[in-house]
Amino acid sequence: MAYAIGDACVSCGACEAQCPVGAISAGDSKFEIDPATCIDCGSCAGQCPVGAISQE
Repeated sequence: MAYAIGDACVSCGACEAQCPVGAISAGDSKFEIDPATCIDCGSCAGQCPVGAISQE
């Protein structure tokens, strides 16, 4: 089960730098996680200052 970034995202980029497989990239209004690349490690969720990342 991959992680997803919700609407609370403030586009700070903290999660992108934390992802070991490069599954996170900047989207139009928030950062996005590619579910096909995500390895479900959860390191991005622990880095998010607003708690916008959760498991799908």
